[in-house]
Amino acid sequence: MPQHVQGVIAPGRNEPVRVETIVIPDPGPGEAVVKIQACGVCHTDLHYKQGAINDEFPFLLGHEAAGIVESVGEGVTDVTPGDFVILNWRAVCGTCRACTRGRPWYCFATHNAKQKMTLLDGTELSPALGIGAFAEKTLVAAGQCTKVDPAVAPEVAGLLGCGVMAGIGAAINTGNVGRGDTVAVIGCGGVGDAAVVGSRLAGAAKIIAVDIDDRKLAKAKEMGATHTVNSRTADAVEAIRELTGGFGADVVIEAVGRPETYEQAFYARDLAGTVVLVGVPSPEMRLDLPLLDVFGRGGALKSSWYGDCLPSRDFPMLIDLHQQGRIDLAAFVTETIGLGDVEKAFARMHEGDVLRSVVVLR
Repeated sequence: MPQHVQGVIAPGRNEPVRVETIVIPDPGPGEAVVKIQACGVCHTDLHYKQGAINDEFPFLLGHEAAGIVESVGEGVTDVTPGDFVILNWRAVCGTCRACTRGRPWYCFATHNAKQKMTLLDGTELSPALGIGAFAEKTLVAAGQCTKVDPAVAPEVAGLLGCGVMAGIGAAINTGNVGRGDTVAVIGCGGVGDAAVVGSRLAGAAKIIAVDIDDRKLAKAKEMGATHTVNSRTADAVEAIRELTGGFGADVVIEAVGRPETYEQAFYARDLAGTVVLVGVPSPEMRLDLPLLDVFGRGGALKSSWYGDCLPSRDFPMLIDLHQQGRIDLAAFVTETIGLGDVEKAFARMHEGDVLRSVVVLR
């Protein structure tokens, strides 16, 4: 029987979000209903609100979440009611050309729930990244649920659902940061700081954090950066080269998603070094680089999709590292809020006051 719950929707481009009654259908084949316990306020949700992703309003926002599986549909065997799960937005298919080649983190046929959640009047909602977790409950594809140790606080576990996983994965999975490497991270929000954490975990010898906000640079230092550069007052490329013996960093992670910061990343890497783009650009952005420089500098220019993670492999591993004290996921949580505070959280995000505001529903 369909359930009525409270959830946060974005009704139209740049309109304030509001709490509405959401209708959650019973799970169909391959689907699950999850009772949300916590969901981080991610910049991607703001992009949805602004219409920067697409214009399929109204959106049910929220995607960086953890909760308890309440019910499952026909054919679901990987999770059962009562399981504590982190939600992911790339449920792999297992049969596409990437999956069959043993690279499921590149899955080209990821999927979401087939049924639609709606408003009371029947208006269909577009769930952010196929999740829609700023809600008391949500409907997802069962493959979007990854079981982890329930001893971890939901507001901490849920961060792996997007930003923290994207940053750690950009360093470890995409950038292949190794012991003794030099790394520069451009943009020190939640994703960038997670890239700092991932680089430290991988054994990088030098981690240079770059931002225009001294508050963010101070936080990056707390997270493990060995050096900081304020690119508002210094040339980022020259500063990174100076800190790396004149050569540039082995790996530069661009966590902003803008042409000017990508160009900085491109020229701040060593010859044969790697650039990882994990910041998400908007559709109108363009990049102009001399093709000779692309050829002559060698190395690799990579995009990192969700930190190239495989949730079933990476989520439990990172939760285990957190429990061992080897990474501090709780350090990313700046504040906990309620459903009615999401609009204020967007404002705080815009001002650079938070790493993560986390909606707590338990």
